[in-house]
Amino acid sequence: MYEYIKGTLTSVDPTYAVVESGGIGYHILISLQTYSAIHTQKEVSLWIHLQVRDDAHVLYGFATRDEREIFRLLIGVSGIGPSIARMILSAMSNIEIRDALVTEDVVRLKSIKGIGTKTAERMILELRDKMSKVGLEDTEVTATLPSSKTSVQAASALLHLGFQKAAIDKVLSRLQKENPSCNLEDLIRQALKLL
Repeated sequence: MYEYIKGTLTSVDPTYAVVESGGIGYHILISLQTYSAIHTQKEVSLWIHLQVRDDAHVLYGFATRDEREIFRLLIGVSGIGPSIARMILSAMSNIEIRDALVTEDVVRLKSIKGIGTKTAERMILELRDKMSKVGLEDTEVTATLPSSKTSVQAASALLHLGFQKAAIDKVLSRLQKENPSCNLEDLIRQALKLL
């Protein structure tokens, strides 16, 4: 089992990072939270979760131990796989996730793509007590990028998360008109709520 990886960030996108360590480049899937924390860094340290499948070994990376712990709790819930767990971690901060589970906010959880009423209720039932015991530190980082580059990066991230290009373009266009100076992380979070 891998605990963490430390190395040079050679490539980063809102959905993945490539970290070179010991002469090997590791392709690591990340959430928007982690992207926010690392995208401006040259040297990074990511907490790792390895998922072994029949067709691949997939690495998931997290900027904080708390985020990795939440990811592991989420994938332990029936009906939530790594993709949906990443979607949840991209749409909400660690504290927002904990608060939604502890306060039994089904509506907030249902606003995330891939989460229906039954899944939200199951998450609350299985994780409410566990999440109230997790001590979290909020590590929100914001960075403002030029609008055109921001839109392209947001569209790429949303495509990787499985949304249709036409819907993405429509939502991003609307959001950019409403707030042209919106940073990448906020733009993706708002788009996730509308898609």
